[in-house]
Amino acid sequence: MANNTHRRIITVFGASGFIGRHLVRRLAKAGWFVRAVCRDTEKAHYLRTMGDVGQVTPWGGDASDPASVQVALTGADACVNLVGILYESGKATFEKIHTLDAKLIAETAASLGITNFVHMSALGADKNSEALYARSKAAGEVAVLAALPTARIVRPSVVFGPEDNFFNMFAGFCRISPFLPVIGASVYPYLGDGGPKFQPVYVGDVADAIVHCLGDTSTAGKTFELCGPSVYSFADLMRLVLKSSSRKRLLMPVPFWIAEIEAFFLEKLPKPLLTSDQVKLMRADNVASGNCPGLAELGIAATPCEAILPSYLRRYRTPLAQSKIAN
Repeated sequence: MANNTHRRIITVFGASGFIGRHLVRRLAKAGWFVRAVCRDTEKAHYLRTMGDVGQVTPWGGDASDPASVQVALTGADACVNLVGILYESGKATFEKIHTLDAKLIAETAASLGITNFVHMSALGADKNSEALYARSKAAGEVAVLAALPTARIVRPSVVFGPEDNFFNMFAGFCRISPFLPVIGASVYPYLGDGGPKFQPVYVGDVADAIVHCLGDTSTAGKTFELCGPSVYSFADLMRLVLKSSSRKRLLMPVPFWIAEIEAFFLEKLPKPLLTSDQVKLMRADNVASGNCPGLAELGIAATPCEAILPSYLRRYRTPLAQSKIAN
């Protein structure tokens, strides 16, 4: 949709989330005027400081409400949809958030002539997956591309960075637990390896990939698998947590059948640490399929976990470990 020549406006749904805040900063640096759509604008005021005065606007909106989506997109030149959930809660179901809301945003963008569109899915999105999360992500991709064939789909693996929910959670466990779990590892024999495999990707690389997609018309209609440079087992990731936080803990193998029992109870919590659907998801490795382009095709050198984790997991170190490092 044409806009005046001196202002490029982009609407970002889910802008106040983990990935959103990194993306907003990069969009502002690239010269975009950002409508940072979120439910609570008061908590998103910090986004204003990521650009020049008036360049980033926290925008109250609801990705489930047609009128709200219409207003947020009217006059915009481009759109990014980052909205997603890791577990279901009340009316916030995977189908609603990942499929129906994505469909609404894409169809509204199409009706307004916005073709420069990036939709965040997830590595492992699969209509045949046992996990509802993966099936809903796959259905969301289909709905978005049906409305906007030019949409770019990005599928990140586990995303790491200062505010992540993965490495920070396990580093926090180190403070109170004598062991770290290795979900999916067999009890016997256990040689220190095991569990599903992951290819974690740095949040900054994901944000850079989205910005690149928005500025490169050759990416239109393509799906990108965003993964880091290395593949790790679950046990490998727990070792990285321990090394980065300078702690020593036992690695405890937790076979899937035990994880399923634990998840049955944990998913009853308001903010569950583990759900049955997540256990199903982990039964399949979360690594690049090789069937889609990735960061390299976007001109981005993937950042290794080892280069970033120590910078933000150091706060989980004991005072003694902190003092040794300081000296």
